Amino acid sequence: MPHARLNSTVDARSKDADRPDLIGRLRDDLGVARFTVTRLDEVLGAGPAAALTRGHRVPAHRALDLIIEFDAAAVLARLFVLGLPADIADVALALPTLELAGAVDLGLIGVGDTTCQPLVDLRPYSFTDSWGAADWWLASDLGELALGAPLPEDHVLGVGGASLTLAGLQLGRPSDLTLDLGTGCGIQALHASRFSGRVVATDISQRALDYASFNAALNGISNVEFRLGNMFEPVEGERFDFLVTNPPFVITPRVQGVPSYEYRDGGRVGDAIVAEVIAGAAKHLKPGGVAQLLGNWEYRSDEDGLDRIAGWIDVAGLDGWVIEREVQDAALYAQTWIRDGGTRAGAEFDRLEGAWLDDFERRGVTSVGFGYVLLRSRAKGVVPFRRLERLAGPVGAGLGAQIAATLDAFDWQASLDDAEFARARLVVAPDVTEERHYWPGDEHPAVMNLRQGGGFARSYPLGTAVAAVVGACDGELSIGAICAAVSELLEVDGGELRAEVLPTIREFVTVGILGRAEAS
Repeated sequence: MPHARLNSTVDARSKDADRPDLIGRLRDDLGVARFTVTRLDEVLGAGPAAALTRGHRVPAHRALDLIIEFDAAAVLARLFVLGLPADIADVALALPTLELAGAVDLGLIGVGDTTCQPLVDLRPYSFTDSWGAADWWLASDLGELALGAPLPEDHVLGVGGASLTLAGLQLGRPSDLTLDLGTGCGIQALHASRFSGRVVATDISQRALDYASFNAALNGISNVEFRLGNMFEPVEGERFDFLVTNPPFVITPRVQGVPSYEYRDGGRVGDAIVAEVIAGAAKHLKPGGVAQLLGNWEYRSDEDGLDRIAGWIDVAGLDGWVIEREVQDAALYAQTWIRDGGTRAGAEFDRLEGAWLDDFERRGVTSVGFGYVLLRSRAKGVVPFRRLERLAGPVGAGLGAQIAATLDAFDWQASLDDAEFARARLVVAPDVTEERHYWPGDEHPAVMNLRQGGGFARSYPLGTAVAAVVGACDGELSIGAICAAVSELLEVDGGELRAEVLPTIREFVTVGILGRAEAS
């Protein structure tokens, strides 16, 4: 663990060689205490637990104060989740195997006369992916609420919304060798360890690597290797099957007096960190290898944001899929990240906002996009893949399987010419519904839409011919036969209808609205 920022009153008694034993004792104590997400929800109650996820700890604090009998999970929650002092006797009871001295040696607590002070944030984490359900514990630096002050620039962030999103986006396909670039507390590397033979996790911060290696050891994960260095320097000359990164993509003015947080600021001008990651991925992916990342990209007065990132992908010679989830105007973007650093209002806030807006103005930046990026190194015989999408509405959780299915579906349909594709038999996915809207009294619908209930929840407008073809996709007839029947029904030329319909049907196959029928 990183050196504590708060000095302990208990002398350290163990050497580095004792750390595996101490971490094993901690794991045992956390397990006996049932320090899990489910148990904390029970201890706190639904309302306080929900408030805590929003960054408000007072309801949780009040709920813990109502607990009369000793509860190890409640003590650990007070100390490591809420970041509050806990009674020394209670902490000793909650960590009977590790003991107070062991917790001090690991850098978890500082001990006073009657209370223990938390030095880290240590909380349970649970999830379910294609490999099953798991419960972990993850350590990181104390947050702003516990510190009572703006974050230090070397702050190591725990699991937040962005890291949860990226973890859920991971394809989860078996990988011999995976790279987690800029691992932070290690969350992406730990997820990748479930489907990878070996994971290399890098970071520019030794403090972050200390946390990441601690988290791997605490959860019994042994196939992750940690390397210190900037960007791709620690893996020069190596190529990977899978690359995942939540890079420090926040656009920050490179001027004196503006804090540069290691966990979010890449030290580059504007959005150059994302461009650099894309260029580096091209040099470090094996043929057919995939990279997934989150990022920001600038909209400038003379350039669309999606066109900008598409240009980086083109220069890198990679396949690319960009899903833009949000666009913020320059002022709102600046305000969001100034508050994230702990400055809320007043003269200092105004000074920082001015620096941000000056920086944007110099480059003609009007707004900033945020989203998900998938890159693929082109393998021989595979049709180039390119998608640029704006999807601002709600989407499902754990989209990795959906993304993997999209890649497979695209590769399949793109490998077929129109004659071959027309022989395919397709079925409508079970989560797809059709919406029809009528003007009062009209027999025919004025608007028809297809909508996905899960995944990316896309919606597509339908014309009469496409609606008729999709409606007949029950796996019995080929697409070609359905098109022929619909052309007769609509009294239009069969070749013209097929030429009109097939591109849309291919798109529906790619995104999962239509799927291949099982062979009978």
